[in-house]
Amino acid sequence: MDIEDFDYYLPEELIAQTPLKDRDQSRLLVLGKNNGNIEHRHFKDVIDYFEQGDTLVLNDTRVMPARLFGIKEETGAKVEMLMLTQLEGNDWEVLLKPAKRIQLGDKLNFGEGKIIAECVETLNQGGRIMRLHFDGILQERLDELGEMPLPPYIKERLDDPERYQTVYANEIGSAAAPTAGLHFTDELLTKIKQKGVNVAFITLHVGLGTFRPVSVENIDEHEMHSEYYQMTQETADLLNVTKANCGRIISVGTTTTRTLETIRQHNTKFVAESGWTDIFIYPGFKFKGVDGLITNFHLPKSTLVMLVSAFSTRDNILNAYNQAVLERYRFFSFGDAMLII
Repeated sequence: MDIEDFDYYLPEELIAQTPLKDRDQSRLLVLGKNNGNIEHRHFKDVIDYFEQGDTLVLNDTRVMPARLFGIKEETGAKVEMLMLTQLEGNDWEVLLKPAKRIQLGDKLNFGEGKIIAECVETLNQGGRIMRLHFDGILQERLDELGEMPLPPYIKERLDDPERYQTVYANEIGSAAAPTAGLHFTDELLTKIKQKGVNVAFITLHVGLGTFRPVSVENIDEHEMHSEYYQMTQETADLLNVTKANCGRIISVGTTTTRTLETIRQHNTKFVAESGWTDIFIYPGFKFKGVDGLITNFHLPKSTLVMLVSAFSTRDNILNAYNQAVLERYRFFSFGDAMLII
């Protein structure tokens, strides 16, 4: 398949720059997974599409304040570092600006020495492996020095950093939020449980690779980035019981979907598991775990548009996106939502 098959027209003014005051007041486009039928609702109405015995699966990752501003020790030049993934010990994969000036052995100083980062390996596309030196607990240093890393298409400043966290965010480690979950409130989750719908959690730490464009024309040649995931025995047991009782598993977000399908691709049922996934889901993929999907509207020609096209059909998704543009939906991280079911 060609990357151009997943393009659509999006006016720039429809890219949401700030979140709504009330999370569950965003709009909701409901798409029939098989027939392509479309309904226009609000997110608080999502509960109407759940049934007793269904299980809603949420990604409980928490975004790190992982954008740091400092100086290069040797020259005093200003530098920006975005922490992506923790490797062994205190080694981190990062993105640097300007990257070309940071080479092996160079040291960066953040917060007048509160964090010193030493370059131990160079990577492609501005990536580096940096070894961090600090006193105390790293998370406390990041809370003190770091900023929330918003996606590159958001130009406005975020007044409340918690609006780029889900209300159930718990396991810190992401460079970006699982944005489909931003629409949920504690009150809505309570109502969902009261209806007899189970709520379960997985963890997938989102990397900035989710925003990187596909650089090949033939999508079969695209190499996916890796992200860390984890499922507990409690969640695995609940999902297996749901399937056995003919309930539906409704996945909140592409990150949750990638985790569930990663585990089911090499197991006959859900199991407690952790590891790294580079699963690439595009049309032709056979889903084994997910029956419904809540997701935001994604960038043209992105791997995420391919994923939702695989879950429904490319024609259904592109038609829904075109309808969303005509109806002036808000797009991307702080935008409106879609339920495919």
